[in-house]
Amino acid sequence: QVQLVESGGGLVQAGDSLRLSCAASGRTFSSDAMGWFRQAPGKEREFVATAMWGVGTTFYADSVKGRFTISRDSAKNTVYLQMNSLKPEDTAVYYCAAGRPAYSLKTQRLGYNYWGQGTQVTVSS
Repeated sequence: QVQLVESGGGLVQAGDSLRLSCAASGRTFSSDAMGWFRQAPGKEREFVATAMWGVGTTFYADSVKGRFTISRDSAKNTVYLQMNSLKPEDTAVYYCAAGRPAYSLKTQRLGYNYWGQGTQVTVSS
């Protein structure tokens, strides 16, 4: 059974940093895509970042580009999201996702088969 477990969320002030972790179990995702989405209250779940390990590329939403970095530790089957210069608008539940999306679906929820339970990130002004 595949499980994705996020951790690292919390309450921080604007300008601070956080690192989210997503530990995968049940299979390895060395050639798949692993990414992050987020959902703020009353809003749709939106794409944040993804890494397509098989082709060695990463993609970021324009709203986080230059501030967030996605990376992984293959030995630990874990993906990270380093979030710097956090803003109040980054407040959301952050979800880890994994799968084999078609290239055109790499930023779409539809492209991912596995999801974590989410971790709350709250940024105060």
